[in-house]
Amino acid sequence: MGREDKAMVKKAEAATGADNRPFLFRRHDAGTIREAYRKMLLIRAFEEGAENAYMRGLVHGTMHLSIGQEASAVGVGLALRDDDQITSTHRGHGHSIAKGAEVKRMFAEFFGKETGYCRGRGGSMHIADVSKGNLGANGIVGGGIPIAVGAALSARRLGNGKVVVCFFGDGANNEGAFHEALNMAAIWKLPVVFVCENNGYGMSTSQARATASATIAERAGAYAMPGRTIDGNDLSAVAEATEDAVSRARNGEGPSLIELKTYRWRGHSKSDRNRYRTKEEIDHWMTENDPVKRIEADLVAFGILDEAGLDAVRASVAEEIEAGIAFAKESPSPDPADLERFVYTEGA
Repeated sequence: MGREDKAMVKKAEAATGADNRPFLFRRHDAGTIREAYRKMLLIRAFEEGAENAYMRGLVHGTMHLSIGQEASAVGVGLALRDDDQITSTHRGHGHSIAKGAEVKRMFAEFFGKETGYCRGRGGSMHIADVSKGNLGANGIVGGGIPIAVGAALSARRLGNGKVVVCFFGDGANNEGAFHEALNMAAIWKLPVVFVCENNGYGMSTSQARATASATIAERAGAYAMPGRTIDGNDLSAVAEATEDAVSRARNGEGPSLIELKTYRWRGHSKSDRNRYRTKEEIDHWMTENDPVKRIEADLVAFGILDEAGLDAVRASVAEEIEAGIAFAKESPSPDPADLERFVYTEGA
């Protein structure tokens, strides 16, 4: 069945009154769904803009892009309150935007400017904004997992009702920190949700070659917590699984492990020559399983946006990206006299 046929079926179901719509369209209002779509576009456009800036020599070092994984970050974010917290990874630009980051300040951080989230000291891999609940990205594989457990322990001890979401990649599930943290979180029934963005490769090593278990989610059984494997490119499925896990955590029932099957279109980093994947494999994911195209088809099918509406959102995102890059270019560079400042927490 082609995309147009599926759209006709969905319209027919809506006309008959049968609510066979996906979770996203049953649970959220049109405004929230439109904003989720806009965030997915914003993540992709931001990373494409950052990649272009890198190629032009405006960004130094390297970067790890999550183009193709947008539904993961946004779907998880839909289930969170403003005061809930996340820990992120070296591939964390999408997580930051989904948690409310401004792209102009992210670009400024990439460009090493004072107006960046970490005053230009952190760069691509270390964006943090505690005011939005983003406890920061981490260049260490699995490094954010024990940090999330610590934050969840703090939330429980303070009784503030916060839930912590820990993003990590499939490569981290074989780190000792993964097993230690999941065990501790389960013993103490901490309000934390472990979200594995399984894009199939830890750097250049496929999951099949590195992990004995067929899925990462099944490892949850060893720690007496629910484990689910979800289509990570289906925004609605991600939102539904995360909302269930977040509700469980907030109600004092303990942690959950969610495995999101997704795919990164680009290499591990900008230095990756991508020789371990075939062109056919990459093309399949780009053409047949693009999360942005999938949510656009649903938006039209369920009457949330028409083609003109989609174009309007695209234009709005393009304007925001252009303005963000201009802001970063015009922002001041750090003063060399402040070399040792803003690296560690400073007293008032």
